[in-house]
Amino acid sequence: MARRKGSPVGRSTQPEGPQHYSAVKPPGSRADYVHSVLRREILTGVLLPGAPILQDEIGSRLGVSITPVREALRRLESAGLVSYQTHYGATVSQLSAEAAAELYQVRAAVEGVAARLAAGRITPEELAELRGMHESMEVAHRESDTVRLANGSRLFHARIARIGGPAFLAGHLRWIWENYPVPHTESVWQFDDVADNTLRYHAQILVALERGDAPAAQRLMAEHIESAIGERERHRVCSPATTTPV
Repeated sequence: MARRKGSPVGRSTQPEGPQHYSAVKPPGSRADYVHSVLRREILTGVLLPGAPILQDEIGSRLGVSITPVREALRRLESAGLVSYQTHYGATVSQLSAEAAAELYQVRAAVEGVAARLAAGRITPEELAELRGMHESMEVAHRESDTVRLANGSRLFHARIARIGGPAFLAGHLRWIWENYPVPHTESVWQFDDVADNTLRYHAQILVALERGDAPAAQRLMAEHIESAIGERERHRVCSPATTTPV
């Protein structure tokens, strides 16, 4: 299928100047600052999966010593965004296809249960809120705005999780998203057929929630998330450092 216009391809693995991190306000410590900058650069695709992270270069670019850079890299490693390889040092993490598929299956199980519970708890006001999110995503799709689509999908999924599982499930899902986010350059939202398929699933999930059909809501949510595994394979999208809402 056709890739959307403006989709990032062939981007350099090195930042092109301070504009990529100037928007990140320095937090309380130098290590926090370095962590914020590198995390932002990984998630926005400035640093691509497999790209080397040179400590001296990072320190020079951000005006800090090696110590806060090392501390920031340890934190990014613990979050799964950075890995260390013999003879190569720190690099932006890449998950295997098997690991990425496993992570989607975990999401499908968690979010499927959340959707099932939401079908029995959702209020008319909450349903209207979800419909508004869905309509905003349809507008973003017509305008080929992949960032708004991805953000809108995350809000849609998160809202259902909070409705269905506010005590445990929503927090578990948030942990998955925060520790395994997808860089914009690795998003499958850049393909029109993926957006079409996702919006169809969202519409069907809304119908199930409105009817209070818990089994259908769970089945549709699980199918929706698991379909992303095949979509990534079909489009040959490189396995990301992480995985997030489809």
